[in-house]
Amino acid sequence: MRILVVEDDSLVASGIKQGLTNAGYTVDVARNAASAERHLREENFDLAVVDIGLPDIDGLTLVQRLRHRKMCLPVLVLTARGSMEDTIAGLDIGADDYMTKPFRLPELIARIRALIRRAHSITSTELQHDRLVLNTGSYTATLNDQPLLLTRREWTILETLLMASPRVVSKDKLLQNLTGWDKNITPNAIEVHVSRLRAKIAPGGIEIRTVRGIGYRIDQSHS
Repeated sequence: MRILVVEDDSLVASGIKQGLTNAGYTVDVARNAASAERHLREENFDLAVVDIGLPDIDGLTLVQRLRHRKMCLPVLVLTARGSMEDTIAGLDIGADDYMTKPFRLPELIARIRALIRRAHSITSTELQHDRLVLNTGSYTATLNDQPLLLTRREWTILETLLMASPRVVSKDKLLQNLTGWDKNITPNAIEVHVSRLRAKIAPGGIEIRTVRGIGYRIDQSHS
């Protein structure tokens, strides 16, 4: 999953990015609303964390603009303002959740997990496809009730496919979820990771099907 953090305080942004990266997310940081708007129009993100006190426009105005453009990605607002009126205003203009600074990083991560699940109409921390189970809370996977060892990139690919199932996930979406702005990998590298992942989940009778010219999807398991 890929997250955009919109925060002008470099220390706060760095701490959030490191914590979310350690939790398995791909994280990019925008320092102002104008940059955030541009990237959200041009690239794929699963969630945005938006600070209210941005240098160009108020973070709530940014959220309002996103909603006016029918952008439906989950948004979690961060603020130093702790009044109930500010919280209500943020939720009313389209924010999905609201946290007051200072906050605890584990709680932020838990709220982000919950918002992403809700966006995909998923009610549990477990993503299950027959005998394959990914627990996004404990960051563990099992296949046929046995531990399944995955690299970080294999986990990201599998989580993205399971979140979207039964829809097809484009190769571009997988690329962006894996790398963000920090690194670049080629489409051929995606195919290598998918191939290795296929071999790991094959004992469960589960297939990652290539939809030519589009991307991949988790297919129905074989009997």
